Amino acid sequence: MNAQTEKRLVPGPAGQIEVAIDLPPAGVAPVGMALICHPNPTQGGTMDNKVVQTVARAFLQLGWRAVRFNFRGIGQSEGAWDEGRGEVDDALAVLDAVRVPGEALVLAGFSFGGYVASRAAQRLAEPAQRLVLVGPATSRFDTAPVPADTVVIHGEVDDVVPLSSVLDWARPQSLPVTVVPGVGHFFHGQLPLLKSLVVRAFDPARA
Repeated sequence: MNAQTEKRLVPGPAGQIEVAIDLPPAGVAPVGMALICHPNPTQGGTMDNKVVQTVARAFLQLGWRAVRFNFRGIGQSEGAWDEGRGEVDDALAVLDAVRVPGEALVLAGFSFGGYVASRAAQRLAEPAQRLVLVGPATSRFDTAPVPADTVVIHGEVDDVVPLSSVLDWARPQSLPVTVVPGVGHFFHGQLPLLKSLVVRAFDPARA
């Protein structure tokens, strides 16, 4: 994604997992690590998805190192689609391989990746500092309940995951959802706004 992107393969439960680590500028100590999960691999989702890269850029601006990875069977990642179960295992394997002990952690995901992030968060020994879910696939996958400070951003006219589905999921949790008017699932034409919303949620002064 930029000159400071490091690519590597790490061990996972179904074989090697392809990882890209985007680093803040040289000389800047990272605030922590943001793990960003990509959309549904069966529908063309990869770690290079534009929404995933936009979220990564937001965290870079905030001084975090942004970690993207390909789920099993995508790119150089080994294995095959496991309907969401093994993909949660993949996310946790990347955390084990890349996270520095004690490092602050944010889990983020777009669409199917939001489901994965929600489920991975449940299995952490120590809770993540925060979750960021963009267009979470609540109508297609059993997205877990999340902490009250989770950032949820959804397009008003999302034609893949209806806004009503996200509100139905959020309502029992009294969880606020930021709705972007007139925007579909992939935030076409509004990626700069998406980046700004993520940055503003963590540090309003930087937005």
